[in-house]
Amino acid sequence: MRQIHKIDPMKIALSLLFSVLVCTSLLSQNSNKALIEGKNLYVNYCANCHGNMAKGAIKSGFDISIITEKGGKQPPDLTDVVWDHGSTDTDILKFIKEGKTANMMPSFQGILSDSQIKNVIAFIRSLSNANGDSKANLVDENNQAKQNKGMTLELKDYIELPMTGDKSSDRVSGVMARGGVLLSEPGNNNRLFINDLTGPLYIYDKKSKQLSSYLNFDGSTGHSGLFPKFTAAMGYATGLVNFVFDPEYSKNGIFYTLHMENPVSAGESALPKTGIVSGLNLEGYTSSAALLPPIAANPRGIKEMVIVEWTDKQLGNTTFEGTAREVMRMQLPGIFHPLNEMIFNPTAKKGDPEWRVMYLGVGDAGTGERPGPARLYAQRLDNYQGKILRIIPMLNEHTSTSTISKNGRYRIPNDNPFVSINGAKKEIWAYGMRNPHRLAWYVDPKKPTKPTLLAFNIGLVTFETIDIIKKGANYGYPLREGSRSMSDNNVMGPLPAEDILPIMVSDSVSQGKIKPSYPVAQYPHAPGGGDAIANGFVYKGKLIPKLKDCLVFGDITTGRVWYSHIKEVISADDNNPLTVAPIYELNTDIRKLSEETYKKRGGLSSGLPGRGAVAGAGRIDLRIAEDHQGELYFLTKGDGMIRQVISVK
Repeated sequence: MRQIHKIDPMKIALSLLFSVLVCTSLLSQNSNKALIEGKNLYVNYCANCHGNMAKGAIKSGFDISIITEKGGKQPPDLTDVVWDHGSTDTDILKFIKEGKTANMMPSFQGILSDSQIKNVIAFIRSLSNANGDSKANLVDENNQAKQNKGMTLELKDYIELPMTGDKSSDRVSGVMARGGVLLSEPGNNNRLFINDLTGPLYIYDKKSKQLSSYLNFDGSTGHSGLFPKFTAAMGYATGLVNFVFDPEYSKNGIFYTLHMENPVSAGESALPKTGIVSGLNLEGYTSSAALLPPIAANPRGIKEMVIVEWTDKQLGNTTFEGTAREVMRMQLPGIFHPLNEMIFNPTAKKGDPEWRVMYLGVGDAGTGERPGPARLYAQRLDNYQGKILRIIPMLNEHTSTSTISKNGRYRIPNDNPFVSINGAKKEIWAYGMRNPHRLAWYVDPKKPTKPTLLAFNIGLVTFETIDIIKKGANYGYPLREGSRSMSDNNVMGPLPAEDILPIMVSDSVSQGKIKPSYPVAQYPHAPGGGDAIANGFVYKGKLIPKLKDCLVFGDITTGRVWYSHIKEVISADDNNPLTVAPIYELNTDIRKLSEETYKKRGGLSSGLPGRGAVAGAGRIDLRIAEDHQGELYFLTKGDGMIRQVISVK
């Protein structure tokens, strides 16, 4: 006879309760993971435009909110009860995948999977659930950086820049001041020149500790500066981006500036305004024809970068008296990663082939991360995006070894690598980069006539890199990033066994093949790494002997600072993608100092404005500078400060 077991109702109830609790726990864990991923993706792809509470966005001076475009009133944030106009999650997913034209929002098809987009939507909805139980502060513990126990830099407040930002904003526009470049004035070690991207170019007198406004570039509507089409509205690399002194500035007063303009500003001239700078003689000043991309950009999003040559005939005071000349005007096929950098070879002497030869760092304008015909611009030689250019800005230099540019304003050296290739832009020196926004020269005392050009290149998916720039080299982007390959939907993978790329002249013409060049140093988009490499210098000052012969560089958003021994950086240039120089973190109090100063200066956000995938909420917005003695300075936009590095512990 079969044995019959007695059923215990209490055991069954407990078993069922346990199963429910386990399932509930698993669902809760999965939900929490989904929200964490949604938050991380939102921070990485959405927050720079929409803020930490999913607000509507303004870019390049115009409102790009979907709601206002439809005639509605923008609510306080996108989690308002009517923010989605009753759209379902499926509707919103479709919209995010397809994007919105006229530079409102790009398509994320092929960049984010459907499940990732759903997690972003879930995170946005979690910001305003019915009970007000916000989950916006979810933290992924894996994103917390470990404490570094290495050397610590001691910083001293040096200059508080005038406030030019919107202190009420939690986005990048909320930075206190946008100091970007600091240079010692050649021939006058008592003065520093500093730009603020919103328009001013300052002179700082070290003895009197006075900061004077030398030139103001913002002549847009409602502003009193020089250029009517000037734009700095979007933040990031817009506005007065850079400046550099001619090698003989102390004798001739010549320097160059680089700024962004909005060419479609209604009723405005591209010429500087008369009467703004009393000593500026504008007789003969004319605008030049813009260098255009192969495919016309959408008129609503067009921006142009302008290089101007200035000749100040009365050096030593704080006012400009002299002339100006437009050298180059470059139209961008997108609103990100423009022409950023200008630099001369510091070792070149009169009579040398490199004398007064200027190198330009040009970003890809965001083309490499979006599908479409412009994605491979950085690889193609028929455009200027994602390149290092090499030009001679003065028309009376190297006349026998160069040719005049098409706009007639500068010269192109005959020994540039692609001058003989039909269809290639003759200005190109190297290519295949996402955003080489800063360049620096290293001069080996043992080889003073053969300096090394370093590029600090902002990455997309995996790595921030430092590259040694060589004639004709291809750095792989967007087919390569760091030591990884990249697919057309930005999925990373291993390098092929034989890593060879075609030399693309256009979208349909190739001429030969080339092995890509690889970084000599890099750090990841991961805890302990960062979001966007700033810049750096090989230290040659006296205050910090421990850093002698070290390349010191930093990350823009996190404010982290590292160093590498320059010998190891140089030796990593061996054509092996796995060889990179070791990097060592330098501890600083830069976040604490910046947050405290931001509050003292009246910042209204809970923390520093802006954000990054690794940095989280609050961008340090770090740049590094050096003076004529090789001493280092940190410029932080969040609090509008410049600090000097005075020692290391």
